[in-house]
Amino acid sequence: MEAFFRTHKYLVEHLGTPVRRELMDEIDWNKPLIGIKGSRGVGKTTFLLQYAKENFGTDRSCLYINLNHFYFTERKLRDFATEFWQKGGKTLLIDQVFKYPDWSEELRYCYENLHNLKIVFTGSSVMRLKEENPYLSGLVESYNLRGFSFREFLNLMAGTNFRSYKLEEILTSHKEIAKEICSEIKPLAYLQDYLHHGFYPFFLEKRNFSENLLKTMNMMLEVDVVFLKQIEQSYLSKLRKLLYLLAVNAPAAPNVSQLAKEINTSRATIVNYIKYLKDARLLNMLYVEGEDFPKKPSVVYMHNTNLMYPIRPAKVDQQAVRETFFYNTLHKDNKLNKSLEKGFQFVVNQSLQFQVGDRMMKIKDMKDHYYAIDDTEIGKDNMIPLWLLGFLY
Repeated sequence: MEAFFRTHKYLVEHLGTPVRRELMDEIDWNKPLIGIKGSRGVGKTTFLLQYAKENFGTDRSCLYINLNHFYFTERKLRDFATEFWQKGGKTLLIDQVFKYPDWSEELRYCYENLHNLKIVFTGSSVMRLKEENPYLSGLVESYNLRGFSFREFLNLMAGTNFRSYKLEEILTSHKEIAKEICSEIKPLAYLQDYLHHGFYPFFLEKRNFSENLLKTMNMMLEVDVVFLKQIEQSYLSKLRKLLYLLAVNAPAAPNVSQLAKEINTSRATIVNYIKYLKDARLLNMLYVEGEDFPKKPSVVYMHNTNLMYPIRPAKVDQQAVRETFFYNTLHKDNKLNKSLEKGFQFVVNQSLQFQVGDRMMKIKDMKDHYYAIDDTEIGKDNMIPLWLLGFLY
């Protein structure tokens, strides 16, 4: 155990935390069992260590461990946690929990037997901690860590400290908010960089971002989809091809019959695979109101704009980028459906019609109709700068 304490101390003391994630203040840290899910590359490990640094420093009542360590091929998690607890441990931070077999049963044992021990663990975005896990149902508080918002990226790159806004605030006061922000900085000067590489924190590493992202995407397929969904390894090539075919056409309505033919599988399998890719945070699915999975989605989007560039680096449609940015930033706290009104792409929270585009859009002066406009610093009336929606978290 001393080796783990030494590792914990080193990681905390050498932690670079350029941006404090807003999720840190949304979590109820008093709960005994907390799960933090998120797609590969969004910074879950850094988030755990940042929590440790802020609240414990190198105090030995808190310990970070990674279940990817070979040590846990021999030592049971429950035994390790019990020893830590008996020696005065209060908070155990467990990274990559899904790498350990029977992890949910072991966590339940700790919950029921190691009183006053708090466990915070990270897992893949495809894990269903409440709905599909009988061992943890009703016990775990689950949260999602997302990639950087445009606001977080801007604060990092420009050294600012802008707060986030609720959608209602932006709808009613976007002109005043935008003026205040633009009095300090030119947000449009940073937007293209964010769209290209700002969602995943690993752009800060001194490596080729696109190559790193491609590797991350393949790891999402190999681990978060194939391994965790228990799909045969031989089907990985079909998943990769499906992702590519969807990505080069996104946003678009998927032709399930044609995709099934090209992938050489059934229509039902194609729809299931699309759902798996969505759970892995590679895609987003948009439905008309009243429909949902297992029906085929009305439109498939890439999960975030960064994913669009490595797949088709020479040809990325700007309107597709705008809509993908809009979907990604709004769907954290809002319900999005496909609009059936001509010219509009989205219905937000079952009542707000949104059209996303550039300054050449035709504007209708109608109640509950809004326009998210690119290349505009400050809007007016129902015309909102697209960049400002990146301040929703």
